[in-house]
Amino acid sequence: MMVDADFPGGNILVDALDGDRLLVHQDLRDTEGDWFYWAFRVRGAAGRTLDVTFTGSDPFTSRGPAVSDDGGASWRWLGPVDGRRFTYHVPRGAEDVRFAMTIPYTQADLDAWLAPQDDVARGVLCTSRAGRPVELLRWSAPAPRGRVLLTARHHACETMASFVLEGFLAEAIAHPTVDVVAVPFVDKDGVEQGDQGKNRRPRDHNRDYDDQPLYPEVAAVMALDGPFDLALDLHCPWIRGEGNEHIYFVGGEDEANWRRVLRLAAALEAAEHGPLPYAASHGLPFGQGWNTAANYGGGVSFTTAARNLPGRPVSASLEFPYALVDGVETSPDSARRFGRGLARAVRDWLGDR
Repeated sequence: MMVDADFPGGNILVDALDGDRLLVHQDLRDTEGDWFYWAFRVRGAAGRTLDVTFTGSDPFTSRGPAVSDDGGASWRWLGPVDGRRFTYHVPRGAEDVRFAMTIPYTQADLDAWLAPQDDVARGVLCTSRAGRPVELLRWSAPAPRGRVLLTARHHACETMASFVLEGFLAEAIAHPTVDVVAVPFVDKDGVEQGDQGKNRRPRDHNRDYDDQPLYPEVAAVMALDGPFDLALDLHCPWIRGEGNEHIYFVGGEDEANWRRVLRLAAALEAAEHGPLPYAASHGLPFGQGWNTAANYGGGVSFTTAARNLPGRPVSASLEFPYALVDGVETSPDSARRFGRGLARAVRDWLGDR
């Protein structure tokens, strides 16, 4: 039996492998403090029952780990587990089984989604520090109500945000009323390398928006041509638990901007957004919970800097949970459906200005 993380998005450190018993923990690499992302594969275990224990910090969502029996082609939640351990009986014939803290989304997933999208203009925002091309997508409507900048994966591990972005773009294409500029992977290297991304040393991508950014992606985002009416950044919150299993907008210090975001939140609550519940009241104003000045001490965030983009757009950050939204399990499909509802809400919000 072989255990490794040598694939796009892979992340694991193996402490011990004894028969069917596996001891592992997350690879924190250049992460300051702790975080929870991991993804690994097991080969040569068909028909065996694996016993996996994490020796580090809490690694599971409320729906346990995500699992794929077909080499990452399809994923499902295993279900709730106790503590830091799970067991799994590998089906006969399953030669490449993968486990992950979340349902993965990497370059291959984006390429597969883009393949039939002939009308999406595909450009290159910049080249990453590791030499990877960073995608810049554009979609233009015939008579647009406004122009939206969408970003995702400032923190590499926040995979579910990518499915939301897919849904938003699909709705914009199907009902062309809004111009969209999208950066699917702001931390492109982190996505492919399987990094945490959050709290990266010396700073993560979402604290890099000052006068001298470390990352070429950040500098290129701030140099985008406008004007923009809305700059929307998609994230995932903490792994699970109180306050982390709602979909919610995050407020900044600019109260006038927050009032406009709250109008967008109301439009989203009124829109049809699939099976996942959404209530505008879950929004987190600046100064409440984790959303305080102390949390931004490491540098300037996208939503703060984006208000200075051409057009001086409304800027907003949206948190989308990894596995559970008010008791309803997430999936790539439900995240995409929510993204479509988000696009409809933006359309209505732009029309009501």
